[in-house]
Amino acid sequence: MSTPLSILDLAPIAPGETVRDSIANSVTLAQAAEKAGYRRVWYAEHHNMPTIASSATSILIGHVAAQTSTIRLGSGGIMLPNHAPLTIAEQFGTLASLYPGRIDLGLGRAPGSDQETMRAMRRDPMSSDRFPEDVLELQAFLAGESRIPGVQAVPGAGTNVPLYILGSSLFGAQLAAMLGLPYAFASHFSPDALHEAVAIYRRDFKPSAQLDEPYVLAGVNVIAADDEADARQQFAVTRRSRVRGMLSRGPAGTDYSDEQVDAFLTTPSGRGIANMMRYSVSGTPDEVRSFLEDFAASAHADELIVAHQSQDIAARLHSVELTAGAMQLASV
Repeated sequence: MSTPLSILDLAPIAPGETVRDSIANSVTLAQAAEKAGYRRVWYAEHHNMPTIASSATSILIGHVAAQTSTIRLGSGGIMLPNHAPLTIAEQFGTLASLYPGRIDLGLGRAPGSDQETMRAMRRDPMSSDRFPEDVLELQAFLAGESRIPGVQAVPGAGTNVPLYILGSSLFGAQLAAMLGLPYAFASHFSPDALHEAVAIYRRDFKPSAQLDEPYVLAGVNVIAADDEADARQQFAVTRRSRVRGMLSRGPAGTDYSDEQVDAFLTTPSGRGIANMMRYSVSGTPDEVRSFLEDFAASAHADELIVAHQSQDIAARLHSVELTAGAMQLASV
């Protein structure tokens, strides 16, 4: 049986587009994923990034859920140190009440922002240290077993929204194993610890009320196109965009020419950024299928969460459909 596929949608704001355009594209993408047989679509919490429109993650999930019917939707992830566990329990409890059986809650401990943005959010720099305790507090709110006497999540209590631990290091693997939760590794942008983290997670996993056996999701970048050269060109554009974003968080990053970006990629720093997209495939459907099957086996992944990286929404939708066909997903 084919490995289940899901989608990570970064809600990109392409040059010349608005936030409204981006959100409309996310709705269209989720509808296409639902039709093509993908299991879920997740959205990531990022802040102060001019090209990403998913900062208010729970609101975006609700908007997309209202315009789809069966596909699971969730966070990949909510950066829990940015929030009080009660607040997230209420938000996702509301979503689960409105769209029962369709909501996931992926949790990360990274800030999803820079130092100045952390200050603007009134975030305590030490809050990441409390991540394990906050996960347990959130889980208890959702189960209706509050750890704080006299405080219940309404909505939220009793919804038991499934939790997923996101990570790109051994810490997340160890925590997910200890709590008996599914583990999603961010190998689409931070690949180095993938195999070691998955091995630790599977070795140390302890069954829980949510999960009997370890379950691994692994991220991978995909651009599928009818023509190999077209796919390669789309990937080159995407990689240059990633480099520009890393070189400058603001609009100034667009001042770098293609030639300057390509030259930078030959430097040690540039090769380091290029390595972030190590687990990427661009090509025809057959090439994509071969890469994904090999990657899933190598990563010991139960499910792949795919970031379709085409800059243009039409090309992204085509990649969604071609990849689904190549992996023989069950369309509806």
